[in-house]
Amino acid sequence: MKNRTVQQIFAAHKVNMGGIHLLQALPNQNINHIDPFLLIHHGSLPVGNHKKQQDTGVGPHPHRGFSPVTFVFKGEVQHQDSLGNNAVVGAGGTQWMHAGSGIVHSERPSKSMVEKGGENEIIQFWVNSPARFKMQSPSYLAISAEQTPTIQREKHQIQVVAGSYESVEGPAKTYSPQLLLRIEAEAGATIPLEIPDNYNALVYLLDGQLKSQDSIAKAGEMLWFKNDGQQINLTVKENSRFILLSGQPIGEAVATYGPFVMNKADELQQAIADFQDGKMGQLNEQF
Repeated sequence: MKNRTVQQIFAAHKVNMGGIHLLQALPNQNINHIDPFLLIHHGSLPVGNHKKQQDTGVGPHPHRGFSPVTFVFKGEVQHQDSLGNNAVVGAGGTQWMHAGSGIVHSERPSKSMVEKGGENEIIQFWVNSPARFKMQSPSYLAISAEQTPTIQREKHQIQVVAGSYESVEGPAKTYSPQLLLRIEAEAGATIPLEIPDNYNALVYLLDGQLKSQDSIAKAGEMLWFKNDGQQINLTVKENSRFILLSGQPIGEAVATYGPFVMNKADELQQAIADFQDGKMGQLNEQF
């Protein structure tokens, strides 16, 4: 089986999203997106015990045309949306939302975290939807750590969030073929990851250090692999946490404006108008 080579390593850069400071691995100054992945944000955010819940996190905002996905690594994230969903997902879990034709949601630290304090560490990434699914009805799925299949090895463990890996099926429903993994590994682990050769693939490292062939990545860096093989070989140099995002390219035009991802500029204008007209629903948060 041929091993993939590293095309490029990107260092995530700091961004300020409405007063919330995050690391952004994608897009960056070199590339806008790696089809079907549009954005990757990594945040480790202290939650004080002196604030009200409604003063923390990200308040109600709309989306259309893609799936915003949140991996929770530390703490708890509460999701509420205009469909009536209200769920808290803790460490090891995933918030999976298909925005479809339009949804309004909020993401905040849980009430318990706000009262007691703590740390929320998350990765949020955006996955594009093919044109034929962009106006499908929206949906939401809360996936706990216990509901996420885990493959245990001597020096590492793999959570399968979406797609099929070693005959283990992830619980998330995707709208194009994908394999999404969360991995924790000890120094000295050697991890071969088999991926279809037509999938784009990237690895983002939360902490530690990884080596792939002659390339070394450290915390806050993303390895982007060439589509020149069926396997990624990783050697863990330091205890590490990282994610694999891989998927078949959709190959369609991408038009974006803030929280909307469509194929054409006029579709973005329609999304804005629909949101302003209340067609994406209303969210009255509960605290």
